[in-house]
Amino acid sequence: MKASTADQTRRAGRALCSAVMLFFSTAFLLLALKDYAWQGFALAVAVPAMIWLGVSLLPHLFPADRLLLSLANFLCALGILLLYDTNPDLAYHQAMYYGVGLVAMLACIYAVRLLRQWRMAAALLIPFSLALLALPLLFGSEINGAKNWIYIGSVSFQPSEFVKLSLIVIVSRYMSRRRFFPWFIFAVGCLGLLMLQKDLGTALLYYAVTLLLYFASSGNWLLTLLGLSGGAGAAVLGYRMFAHVKKRVAIWLNPWADYDRAGYQIVQGLMAIASGGLFGVGLGLGSPTTIPIYHTDFIFAVICEQFGWIFGLCVLAMYVAIVWRGATTAMAARTGFHGLMCMGATLMLGLQTFVIIGGVLKLIPLTGVTMPFVSYGGSSLVSSMCLIGLIQGVASLNEEHLQEDARLAEYGGEIG
Repeated sequence: MKASTADQTRRAGRALCSAVMLFFSTAFLLLALKDYAWQGFALAVAVPAMIWLGVSLLPHLFPADRLLLSLANFLCALGILLLYDTNPDLAYHQAMYYGVGLVAMLACIYAVRLLRQWRMAAALLIPFSLALLALPLLFGSEINGAKNWIYIGSVSFQPSEFVKLSLIVIVSRYMSRRRFFPWFIFAVGCLGLLMLQKDLGTALLYYAVTLLLYFASSGNWLLTLLGLSGGAGAAVLGYRMFAHVKKRVAIWLNPWADYDRAGYQIVQGLMAIASGGLFGVGLGLGSPTTIPIYHTDFIFAVICEQFGWIFGLCVLAMYVAIVWRGATTAMAARTGFHGLMCMGATLMLGLQTFVIIGGVLKLIPLTGVTMPFVSYGGSSLVSSMCLIGLIQGVASLNEEHLQEDARLAEYGGEIG
């Protein structure tokens, strides 16, 4: 009976994966037929193939959380589709980043599964990560008030996106060992460098994830509340120190007061969301390019304009499901390190999603972070897939432990 149920679940999963692949293949073909662009025909084959690799092939290599993989890969494909509608070249580059992200996710999964001693890895990551995070201060370029990008020829990357992974591993390792100073010094060093870069959105994520992991590992309400108070004080200090932060707060309070200049972006985003209505204006229609930086910060507005509010809520539900799967996986972990690492990756994805979508919807001041999996950018997409890799690696170990427990129980029953 159990085997029959498992077979039915697998068949249903394969059927759903096939339907998703068909959806994206058809969507890319329809858009490509508008102008017969070669990128559209190539993506109509490449994107479904990568979905198949990420959802159907990987579970044959190790026990996998198919729902987690399906949600992450769907969001990646959705981002490429939205980008192709407005800029085929960006979509083509994003598809290449998607492929790299799949490889990076697989590497993280096997790192979690195979690496038993993280002591040396965590110790080496501390100086390497701090040096990487300091590079923008020496060679970086300033964009939207923050100096957090490195350009090497035509290639650019954001070091803070990759140091996210180091932060989670290092903090989880030392917190699980009850060693306070290594993780505290590293976290403070990261926050100091991010403040010098004026990258306050990323600093907020680093701080919140570290503080919540501390609470998860210690249960200390007093120090956690003190940490929240310190974060609020730092936010006030950042508001007073940085002009671009004051501007963002003013825009958040009343974007229509300076509609033609500073408030133009958020007003256009809100108008795009409103124009989409319940069911959207349709793929390939609407005016997404009227929104400044539509392909990164405001891609959720593009989703709502083209597919409607209902689809936008479904996308939000997908992120909620990812957070739910990550949290349940963390609570089922057999070791404190794996539980904290999985929870850290989950918190990073969940908080980043809330910060960017909350900014687009004018719930909170807009910050310069990306929407995980969907926004354009190689650094963001690859790091988001790596976070899924950390969660999936722990989920894989959990499933193996359950299978081992079942075998031992069966063996014990036979002996008894």
